[in-house]
Amino acid sequence: MLSERQMKSLKNYCEARQTTPNKLIKKSIRFYTENFFAKVPDKYHIKHNQLDLFREDTDTLSLFD
Repeated sequence: MLSERQMKSLKNYCEARQTTPNKLIKKSIRFYTENFFAKVPDKYHIKHNQLDLFREDTDTLSLFD
């Protein structure tokens, strides 16, 4: 769901580009809707290391130690 301001921006952009919000959104997500129907390649999966970056129970460096 878009806010009123976001919807107005979307409509203004589409009017300037002579397209519709539906066409703009479909074009924007086409890569994802057409290329991952069977399986998502491993390079697009989140690595577990990335998930640990912001965990509170892990050791982090501090500027004040």
